[in-house]
Amino acid sequence: MAKLILSVDGTVLKEISLAKERTTLGRKPHNDIQVDNLAVSGEHAAIITILNDSFIEDLNSTNGTLVNGKPIKKHFLQNNDVIEIGKHKLKYFNDAPVQNAAADFERTMIIRKPSAAPVAPPPLPPLTAAPVAPASLSDTQTNMKPLSAAAAAPPTAAPAFAPATPAAGAIREAAIQVLSGAAAGRTLDLTKNLTTIGKPGVQVAVITRRPAGFFITHVEGASFPTINGVALGAQAQQLGDHDMIEIAGVKMDFFFRQ
Repeated sequence: MAKLILSVDGTVLKEISLAKERTTLGRKPHNDIQVDNLAVSGEHAAIITILNDSFIEDLNSTNGTLVNGKPIKKHFLQNNDVIEIGKHKLKYFNDAPVQNAAADFERTMIIRKPSAAPVAPPPLPPLTAAPVAPASLSDTQTNMKPLSAAAAAPPTAAPAFAPATPAAGAIREAAIQVLSGAAAGRTLDLTKNLTTIGKPGVQVAVITRRPAGFFITHVEGASFPTINGVALGAQAQQLGDHDMIEIAGVKMDFFFRQ
């Protein structure tokens, strides 16, 4: 599990495990990590943790947030990164293997046209039995035995193959379809572990693909996206078939592929 080491002027104050999906930092007492310093805003920054990955977002703080000495608005955290808030420092530790989530997260949402449906192969010609001439009274062969019922019956066509069924525990394929705005009618297949949707600087959320299903988490923006007309909230929410997502003024339909 990822963790932070909080220190000031080289003195370690405490260790914080990033067990929550959204961990807030700020001067006010309701924050998960309270930093009681006038240089720190009441709600200064938030750390979003999804699976083994974390990223930090500055919440429009007065004095800003630094990571490794550079000001950031949003930053994907890597092992040994140092976050600076006022005079306080938080060193990030994560021994989990590095994944490609950083690249996925930084990529803005790409809406593409649905691919053409695969063309089914032409059906095989039906199997038919070779015609058998009926025996006549003029046959001159002797000692001929009548055909058995099984031998006389025409061969039957091979049974059709049953469609493959998903293995137990496999994640169902899913996508979102845009219902409003300039991209209405287009779809986006959710094949990545992290898919970012929304409008940077206005409202952004991330949809994560997990063994248990698909989850949506608020990332950026003063207001939260809505799911079926209800505000999402700070914690991740699992998506169900045909849930209606509205983000940055755009409506989307989440659905499972058949």
